[in-house]
Amino acid sequence: MNKKVEFLDWGLTDYQEAWNRQEAIFEGTVALKTQNRTNNTQLETPNYLVFCEHPHVYTLGKSGHPENLLLDEQGLADKKARYYKINRGGDITYHGPGQLVGYPILDLDNFFTDIHLYLRTLEEAVILTLADFGIEAGRYEGFTGVWLDADNDKARKICAMGVRCSRWVTMHGFAFNVNADLDYFGNIVPCGIDDKDVTSMQRELGYEVDMEQVKEKLKFHIAVLFKMEIQ
Repeated sequence: MNKKVEFLDWGLTDYQEAWNRQEAIFEGTVALKTQNRTNNTQLETPNYLVFCEHPHVYTLGKSGHPENLLLDEQGLADKKARYYKINRGGDITYHGPGQLVGYPILDLDNFFTDIHLYLRTLEEAVILTLADFGIEAGRYEGFTGVWLDADNDKARKICAMGVRCSRWVTMHGFAFNVNADLDYFGNIVPCGIDDKDVTSMQRELGYEVDMEQVKEKLKFHIAVLFKMEIQ
């Protein structure tokens, strides 16, 4: 029987607000799991899949290096961008309009308790979505995320990933460049990788892509791969 997952589309949402909302859901799920263990109960834990976009923002993961942000405070102001140090894995990344950000807040006890498999499954959903639009993508050995031409010197990243997981509850997730302004990546060393390019669906296809169509296809592939019933 497929696990029920509630889908939430937050639209264009300030990063801090989205982070606060994620934290509230995450903490509530962890608290329920703790209660189940303490009281020897089996109350069902909720699962969510959140899609949104953010105004221009740079976020640095807990293992990241601040020097990978190439802007000072004035530079950030000039770009109308914010900067946050956050509690996911990974280094620095950019979020902005035209980028589909996904936050699966899942209790992996409801699916599978394997964080490596979790990341690979999210990557596979993006790879399949890109294939629906005629873009061949794959993985780059040693790196997370989804890449194009990963087997040669034209390698370029189209989807970055950084997650947090505690008591098998996940938060944060992926950043999928659909129609993103790629110039903003020039102000950072993306994910700490200084010799690889970043791309988007728009750049690869030569036209602006329908974001709603991408959302529907990606949601479908995530549901199938994780055996979810999205509500």
